[in-house]
Amino acid sequence: MSQPLTRIIQQLKREPSRTGSIVITVFGDAIVPRGGSVWLGTLLEFFEQLDIDASVVRTAMSRLTADGWFERNKIGRNSFYRLVQSGRETFDIATRHIYGAPASDWTGRFELLLIGNGCHRDASREALKNAGFGSPLPGVWVAPSGVPVPQEAAGAIRLEVSAEDESGRRLLSESWPLERTADAYQKFMKTFEPLRGWLGRGEQLADADAFAARILLIHHYRRVVLRDPLLPSALLPADWPGSAARTLCGEIYRALLPASEQWLDRHASSESGPLPKAAAELARRFG
Repeated sequence: MSQPLTRIIQQLKREPSRTGSIVITVFGDAIVPRGGSVWLGTLLEFFEQLDIDASVVRTAMSRLTADGWFERNKIGRNSFYRLVQSGRETFDIATRHIYGAPASDWTGRFELLLIGNGCHRDASREALKNAGFGSPLPGVWVAPSGVPVPQEAAGAIRLEVSAEDESGRRLLSESWPLERTADAYQKFMKTFEPLRGWLGRGEQLADADAFAARILLIHHYRRVVLRDPLLPSALLPADWPGSAARTLCGEIYRALLPASEQWLDRHASSESGPLPKAAAELARRFG
């Protein structure tokens, strides 16, 4: 295992347990593009690389299943997990947000959603956060016009507002903690810049290490970028680090992709046997 990867894993172990969040990253980044179902043993083998105990992983999978993220298919003594269909839209929005190019056009207008106090408010709030919406006031959500509205918030009252005047600029500044997001991007780059330098010198990772590094890269990046509204550059500070962080993430991801996919080819399986090859969209990520 490379020294940069070892340091990243050591840093992860100093944080509060995020096993469930890493499971979500594994599925969104690696399993959904290859059929969507995976054997529990594959997950346990991966988490062993991170020195996370099997019992912790089993508990995380049970909780995520109980919370409605996954369905379990038990065949003999083997358990297989698949993302439930109702969660696919959330994953699809997150995938576009993480891997897709930021929007280059801006109409000068914002989408404004008003969420009531119904029983689905909490689900709507989490889905809107993950879709890049900000909230200046309780029950009020805002994003640049054109950002897809998640299904969980389909019942919201929808308006459009202009950001051309002072009121619009205040709405912008109070909707997103941009300073906090900028700091998180800087921390992400500080964590992964040594790995980019190490790979840039022609160093090679074993397949298992490449897969671990890929998942941790997206795990850390996802935590920042899903809280970033990906605002048009005209609305961002001149020294905004989001673009540099995306470039760094993309370079490392593309360098890790071949070896990490080889690990999946050799070690990952579903009810039907080895996982199918990934769809072509995988190679276009961070394009």
